[in-house]
Amino acid sequence: MTIYLDNAATSFPKPESVYQALDQLARTSLANPGRAGHKMALAAERTLDDCRHLLNQFFHGKDPERWIFTLNGTDALNMAFKGILNDGAHVVTTDLEHNSVSRPLRALELAGRISLTRVHADGSGTVDPDAVRSAIQPGTRLIAVTHASNVLGTVQPVAEIGRIARERDIPFLVDAAQTAGVIPIDIQSMNIDLLAFPGHKSLFGPTGTGALYVGPQAKLRPWREGGTGGDSSSETQPRELPYYLEGGTPNVLGIAGLAAGVRYVQERGLDSIHAHEMDLVERLWRYLESKSLRVFGHRDPTRRVATISFACDTLGAAELGGILDESFDIAIRPGLHCAPYIHRSLGTFPEGAVRVSPGPFNTAEDIDALTAALDEILL
Repeated sequence: MTIYLDNAATSFPKPESVYQALDQLARTSLANPGRAGHKMALAAERTLDDCRHLLNQFFHGKDPERWIFTLNGTDALNMAFKGILNDGAHVVTTDLEHNSVSRPLRALELAGRISLTRVHADGSGTVDPDAVRSAIQPGTRLIAVTHASNVLGTVQPVAEIGRIARERDIPFLVDAAQTAGVIPIDIQSMNIDLLAFPGHKSLFGPTGTGALYVGPQAKLRPWREGGTGGDSSSETQPRELPYYLEGGTPNVLGIAGLAAGVRYVQERGLDSIHAHEMDLVERLWRYLESKSLRVFGHRDPTRRVATISFACDTLGAAELGGILDESFDIAIRPGLHCAPYIHRSLGTFPEGAVRVSPGPFNTAEDIDALTAALDEILL
């Protein structure tokens, strides 16, 4: 059986309750959601509403209707960027960002539509809020920051950055791909205007799910337009949230799984999940340190998630990952991890690094199997 250590990409396995929720809805209520229709359509609509309420409570949002279901985290981020930014806007972001943030912003910059300042993380993998403050210009219309690096695992001071954004009346976007389901997120106390995340990582939903929270201060244009399941008379997209930003038939089946995943996280507890995962990371870190392998980012477990990246001077990341997969049936992620700017800063571009990301279903024995395999490979 494969030892799966790539949870930063997609969590696996899912809790049994997620599989059960998917099976039940697929067999009983997988209709097109509608606010006025037959019983199955109404049941599908309730599935969406229940998940919106669940997310709003979990992340302390202002209103369930402000939760927009998306295809994934990338879709949520594109919806935010292309909905809020006008020509001539200046955006502040960081060099820690995943390509889901970097690419759409860079494309807008290359098209001459926006200007962009990329704040660099320090040697420990943390962005200084004062550096973000210094990057703000008169024309700054958005601050976009990852909550945790998908390469380093380092958690960023988003509450402090959010306070700066609110003082300057600048919308604040947080990419919570690596933290939703592991680190507490309070949208209101952190002054987050736009929160984007996929459902398939630490919230344990299936792939093809995600969400974007749109706060009262974030005024977006719809990125896609179409049917809403309710108001069919309007010639353009109805202005009412969530339908204003949610054109087309949503992934009702996936959202049922996402809701079950969120409930699992609530039952197990964020602190419990994080502590378990960080114990596994520390177990691996001690081994990597003993072998004098280069490990990136700081080691403080209170300011990181369970993603650890390292490099070997004698064997490339891709080769090491291939051997682990083919010879030992251990799944890790080698390469640039869709985050080339931080790899340039680390000096690991273009080869990248080896990334290990345990999840709540991994065990100490999984880490020991990995270290035993590394012992054989690196003799």
